[in-house]
Amino acid sequence: MEKMIFNIAMRKSKSFLIGKYSAEWFNSFQALSRQHFQEILPQIPNIGSSIFSFNYKFAPAYIAWYKAFSELGVTKEEIDRNIWSMNEKMTDVIPSPLMHMVGKSYFSSFRRKAAKHLQKQNTIGIHPYDWEIDYRNVDDNCFEIDIKTCGIKKLAEDLGVKDLLPGICRMDYLFAHLMNNGFERTKTLGDGDDCCNCRYYLTGSCEWSPEKGFTNRK
Repeated sequence: MEKMIFNIAMRKSKSFLIGKYSAEWFNSFQALSRQHFQEILPQIPNIGSSIFSFNYKFAPAYIAWYKAFSELGVTKEEIDRNIWSMNEKMTDVIPSPLMHMVGKSYFSSFRRKAAKHLQKQNTIGIHPYDWEIDYRNVDDNCFEIDIKTCGIKKLAEDLGVKDLLPGICRMDYLFAHLMNNGFERTKTLGDGDDCCNCRYYLTGSCEWSPEKGFTNRK
């Protein structure tokens, strides 16, 4: 899965990055990204069948891209925007109606599994790179998660790219937008807060619009 995410995003982002920079620049970026990805992948601990395992599989690609962009002199703000665009390009392969269906299915499944995650977390314990959470079922359409520790944040710090966050935290708005789910948040660990206070709506909507900034919706 990690390799598929990396390869699809690179292929779908090629034209975008060549247009923004140049073909020669893209070739350098691609080579550096692939080198970092191959170095990083064996270092990623396996967290098993966690409800966050899908999110976790994006980490090697994000970290590899961040390292490559940085080495090519791209600023942090521009790296964030490039990774946002790469995620958008990657999801273009999935038709919108299918994305909406996936969103409803994913979050419905998440609700069912959250109680088991909490039980494991509070009894036998979870993997050190898994997500530690508090979970609240609000009503039939809404649930809340307070994320107290984040596996991607730990990996980014361990692998020398702590500035990967909070940029990639904003991906939650993109994916909620594409899946046609409601999403709200005012705090993230990546911004230095005590938790990520996420609120999800199975039926709802979420604006992406990064041009408006993320001051009040971290």
